[in-house]
Amino acid sequence: MAAPLTDQEKRKQISVRGIAGLGDVAEMKRSFNRHLHFTLVKDRNVATPRDYYFALAHSVRDHLVGRWIRTQQYYYEKDPKRVHYLSLEFYMGRTLQNTMINLGLQNACDEAVYQLGLDLEELEEIEEDAGLGNGGLGRLAACFLDSMATLGLAAYGYGIRYEFGIFNQRISGGWQVEEADDWLRYGNPWEKARPEYMLPVHFYGRVQHTDSGVKWLDTQVVLAMPYDTPVPGYKNNTVNTMRLWSAKAPNDFNLQDFNVGDYIQAVLDRNLAENISRVLYPNDNFFEGKELRLKQEYFVVAATLQDIIRRFKSSKFGSRDPVRTSFDTFPDKVALQLNDTHPALAIPELMRILLDIEKLDWDKCWTVHLDRIAALFPGDVARLRRMSLIEEGDPKRINMAHLCVVGTHAVNGVARIHSDIVRNTVFKDFYEVDPEKFQNKTNGITPRRWLLLCNPGLADIIAERIGEDFLTDLQQLRKLLDFVDDEGFIRDVAKVKQENKQKFAAFLEKQHQVKINPESMFDVQVKRIHEYKRQLLNVLHVITLYNQLMCSQAAPGYHMAKLIIKLITSVGEVINNDPAVRDRLKLIFLENYRVSLAERVIPAADLSEQISTAGTEASGTGNMKLMLNGALTVGTEDGATVEMAEEAGHDNLFMFGLRVDEVDELDRRGYDARRHYERLPELKLVLDQIRSGFFSPEQPELFSELVSMLLHHDRFKVLADYEAYVDCQERVSRLYQDAAAWTRVVIRNIAAAGKFSSDRTVSQYAREIWGVEPSHVKIPPPNEPPITPQS
Repeated sequence: MAAPLTDQEKRKQISVRGIAGLGDVAEMKRSFNRHLHFTLVKDRNVATPRDYYFALAHSVRDHLVGRWIRTQQYYYEKDPKRVHYLSLEFYMGRTLQNTMINLGLQNACDEAVYQLGLDLEELEEIEEDAGLGNGGLGRLAACFLDSMATLGLAAYGYGIRYEFGIFNQRISGGWQVEEADDWLRYGNPWEKARPEYMLPVHFYGRVQHTDSGVKWLDTQVVLAMPYDTPVPGYKNNTVNTMRLWSAKAPNDFNLQDFNVGDYIQAVLDRNLAENISRVLYPNDNFFEGKELRLKQEYFVVAATLQDIIRRFKSSKFGSRDPVRTSFDTFPDKVALQLNDTHPALAIPELMRILLDIEKLDWDKCWTVHLDRIAALFPGDVARLRRMSLIEEGDPKRINMAHLCVVGTHAVNGVARIHSDIVRNTVFKDFYEVDPEKFQNKTNGITPRRWLLLCNPGLADIIAERIGEDFLTDLQQLRKLLDFVDDEGFIRDVAKVKQENKQKFAAFLEKQHQVKINPESMFDVQVKRIHEYKRQLLNVLHVITLYNQLMCSQAAPGYHMAKLIIKLITSVGEVINNDPAVRDRLKLIFLENYRVSLAERVIPAADLSEQISTAGTEASGTGNMKLMLNGALTVGTEDGATVEMAEEAGHDNLFMFGLRVDEVDELDRRGYDARRHYERLPELKLVLDQIRSGFFSPEQPELFSELVSMLLHHDRFKVLADYEAYVDCQERVSRLYQDAAAWTRVVIRNIAAAGKFSSDRTVSQYAREIWGVEPSHVKIPPPNEPPITPQS
């Protein structure tokens, strides 16, 4: 008779291997039904479209979670070096469609939903955008997470789970009005709360020096609750984790206040604690806003570093029992990447933990010393002052950028021209001390979302010619150069673009009650409103005969950006209602621009506006998305657009305007913007119309501030580049008249987009900064035996 099983042997039956996958349509339908009835507790008689979306999301999530668990098991078994990406922004957008694509489930889901009498596209539209970012910074972080998973890196994204993300933008009377983005109001099926890993974060208080070390006393404690979201790689079964922290008040709030009847104060105290994760980037035009933003920055790094060290020290998956007591291997097992300077407090916080809590020696934790600088540049007191972490003044200020340079082992720009400026201007003194520290890593985008998801028609015709491997090796797009003169491919590319334009025109008419001619050129500028991005230059050129679409948002506290939006909407109001031109020219401002809207706009665009003043745009990624989707670029020698021109050939982009050195020289000589106003009659007419109230007859003086700024304080050289920009647009119009020639240039641009994959960018980070190697191992799915641990 067999011996009875021990409890440990019995528990082996608790395994992800015992759970069936969702490999076919029938299984997907069963899962959909199970979740509708048992998870959502609805039947078809009372279920809403949102319930159907949640049922589908939970079904897809089931397929995802098994791989998520298996991935974490694999990392535990192999114990690789882990990459931790700290960012105050993760602009993820929608999750359902991206997850179905990366798991290879889209066809099965589409058919299952169809057989159930539902429409997959309608369900996808119900999902809220996870707008936890303002623009490029957060979207880059999202692309990087996708690439890290696709490359098989043991990586984690760390940020804040903002209760309210980027605001919803509404245009009222031509002005931007901000409304709260309550993206969590219906719940989020993709996240999993992890209260067992909740951590304390301390604020305020005082420091006491004792014989046993430093103690931080009388602090205000806020709890950091982690919420985990799975991030799947593309068809490799790797599912990484994005961990976002939510601020919670401690349970031991002041009962005394309740007992004496001061209920309101007790509740207010809790709200103050939880305000930390309430809203993305509060307006910091006032002290309280600055204080809250600083608390957000410390909150995320304090919780994250505790979590990283817990994982580094723990003995087995899910355990809190430490086994590693030495930090000698910490650099071999942990890589930390700071996305911009927002998480810069990670540097002093890590020092605090190592010194005050882990009791390491200072010299073991910190190896950067002023003596070395003084020895390299004896007597150069001015240099030491310029490089100081502390800016003298009243009050003294900490230079966070200097802290990042000094406290990290690598500093990288995000485009070659940006890296040159970082080395030769912004951090010139630091570069001369430690040139090896400074690197370039040109940004990239994930082709899974920004081609396969948003433009499946184009992805299909590319795959027909060169196969599907380009989705994980975008450099294979170079093979399309063999089809530049292929009439069939030219016809297919033009057909896909026209279909995308027709879809977008139908969307505009349905959602915004705006009619546009899909046969006209769609010239788009999809960027955050800012003076250096020069939407004003675009507005001044709205005398060109084609449809022009602009869509973006202004920061809530940025007055000039809001005034520019008002000008755009006012000019559009006049032009779009003028019967003499409205069939040939339209100016449209699309409100509430976000990832899901970008996925509609970008595939439909013919022309991409990348017209920032040379030297002001770090890189840009919208330029890459538009290039990959077959839009031609009109641009300045700025950011990654410079490298796009090199990849495609300068003849295949429409470049114009001052270069960085010419902008600098103009500033040195003394720039007189008014000279261009007096020299160019067409420019004078446009500015006079704006200033006289032609576009704002009810408030003639409304835009006088804008015109005055252009004539007297044109920091971003709008008027200096105006003439070259108008001439460049004439070249664009001439080429657009020849459809076949235009499409050939489009194909050359798509073929040249391979460099701008975030897979390439992340691979470079991995090898040259993080010290890890991308893995092509395909982790076995849950219904296959796990990989045996190596001895």
